[in-house]
Amino acid sequence: MRAARDTADAERYRKALAAGLVVQELRLSDIVTDAMSRDRMYVDPEEMDEMISSIRAHGVRLPIEVFETDPLPDGTPQYALISGWRRLTAMTALMVEKRGELFTTIKAIVRPRGHVADAYIAMVEENEVRSNLSQYERGRIAVLAVGQGAFGSVEEAVNALFHAGSKAKRSKIRAFAELHEELGDMLNHADRLSERQGLRVVNAIRAGLASHLRDALETGQAMGVSRDAAAEWALMEPVIVKSEAVDKPSKAPGRPRQSPPRRTEVGDTYVRFANGITMVRDRDSRSHYIRLEGRIVNDELIDIVMTEIRRLLEPI
Repeated sequence: MRAARDTADAERYRKALAAGLVVQELRLSDIVTDAMSRDRMYVDPEEMDEMISSIRAHGVRLPIEVFETDPLPDGTPQYALISGWRRLTAMTALMVEKRGELFTTIKAIVRPRGHVADAYIAMVEENEVRSNLSQYERGRIAVLAVGQGAFGSVEEAVNALFHAGSKAKRSKIRAFAELHEELGDMLNHADRLSERQGLRVVNAIRAGLASHLRDALETGQAMGVSRDAAAEWALMEPVIVKSEAVDKPSKAPGRPRQSPPRRTEVGDTYVRFANGITMVRDRDSRSHYIRLEGRIVNDELIDIVMTEIRRLLEPI
């Protein structure tokens, strides 16, 4: 009877282990941190010091997540990090500090080895909950995941990695992914761009001024004037302002201002949404136009709408 129970327990343990439900102790030296590109670009030194102090006093409370990769030629198992980069970094610092056996292993959950896309999704989901990633970091990791073969396109990557986000959020992430593709190799402080700044840069890129932005950054870097985020933005802003001036329609001199035509508040030319926004479609002698009205309509919302319309209308 006992032998049968032991056999059943062993079988349950094997299944739990294979499913990634068992916390294990892994050697730090067996964990590879660069098997996947990380979504986090910057870690606050003060936050890292706090984490090191906490682990020094109480140990790692929450296990990291890894998946098993190909072993070394001598058969030593190797694991690729999915989530828990800060915890692993803190433990590595403590191992160097103590130079003993106390901080040479870490609690870990070994997930089943699956498609690399699943690992990226798991990493992003944890950091979306635990850290305040910038829009640039979100767009960047989508591009890097495509580069490592996890997804076929940036569109697919954004939809998979940020599936819980709204359409508006995913649209902005796609815009920042485009920013990374065009200027990521030139920007030293891209993760410090505000959402509005980033969207302005993207609009300049889409206006055909990417080469002008690169020239401005290259000139500034050669002169040593892009040492911080504010200086880097100052290099790009004149080009951005130029693109925005080109986009604005010029007013014909002497032409009297005309009031917009009256709308008919029936049918599909007038839509009122549950959030209080009213969308009106109409036309005058020169063009068709859409007008948005409502208390929550602001510059940020219009930026999002413009980005989506541009993406819809631009040739693929």
